[in-house]
Amino acid sequence: MAHNLITDRLKVSFQLYDDLIQFLPEDFLTQRLGDLPSNEIGHQLWCVVGARASYLDALKAGSWQGFRCPLAADDTGVIDAVQRALTSTAEDLVSYLTSSTGYPESLAVELLEHEVQHHGQLIRYLYGLKLGVPRSWKLRYNLD
Repeated sequence: MAHNLITDRLKVSFQLYDDLIQFLPEDFLTQRLGDLPSNEIGHQLWCVVGARASYLDALKAGSWQGFRCPLAADDTGVIDAVQRALTSTAEDLVSYLTSSTGYPESLAVELLEHEVQHHGQLIRYLYGLKLGVPRSWKLRYNLD
């Protein structure tokens, strides 16, 4: 039962990222939060993609295997590349999680925590850069 719950919650997160990447103008992928310590939005998404790939490796191996990211750092400002990486890592995870009968649930929960933590960070970017917020994010997080 926990497997299904975790997978379902991850699917919600993946959809929110899909909605975000559809909402973002490409030139905002290279934006930072003004004078505040921050990286670019595209680098936030690079971390999401890398965590997905890395946690999939960990789930398959049963323990953390290190960080790897299939999205090249140079491509974090290219909307199509970011979208493809988000989509493929989400599909790979859903495929594995729905077909596997046993994996460390704690690792799947850590991935979910990471996904949601970046939601919070990205909401700050959206507000700070006065971009607005995708409708699905407004509904999910009760935002203005």
